[in-house]
Amino acid sequence: MMFIRDTEVSLRAATALVNSLPETDTDGLDRLATQDDLAAFLREFPYSGTIRRDDVELSELRAARTRLRMLWAGDREAAVPIVNAMLREGKALPQLTIHDGYDWHIHATDDQAPLATRITVEVAMAFVDVIRSDHFDRVRECDADDCSAVYIDYSKNGSKRYCDTGNCGNRMNVNAYRRRKAEESA
Repeated sequence: MMFIRDTEVSLRAATALVNSLPETDTDGLDRLATQDDLAAFLREFPYSGTIRRDDVELSELRAARTRLRMLWAGDREAAVPIVNAMLREGKALPQLTIHDGYDWHIHATDDQAPLATRITVEVAMAFVDVIRSDHFDRVRECDADDCSAVYIDYSKNGSKRYCDTGNCGNRMNVNAYRRRKAEESA
């Protein structure tokens, strides 16, 4: 296992949030536009603490996505000031906790903090682990020509090249096959 469970869950939630941005969607759709979209996200990635399920909360979480996206835009050194700012602004105070059938893990904000703040701080804490373990090379953007989605490569050998948002790997392999066949025919 590359990362402990709570780190991996936070990284997967961050990836899902970033990939809900219209610019990362191959169809250009905003995948976090409605309360139903937020509810679906929270079903996949449950968070403890206060969840208001109102338009302000949705708006705050939508705004946080752009900042999270910045973590994929640079290298390890470029991520450090972003992570530090997220921790500072979220007033992070890491503490161990156990609840709801989860083993010991870290909460770094108060359960009453806004959902977007709690998520941002948890993502920042996860990226602390990525940076400290020197696995930032696993923080990637999809290699497909027509996709801007992001992912974390959890593969054993670090060879993953495409995101999980669609069929990018299959599509690119089919395109390469067709190019080879066209070249053979020519």
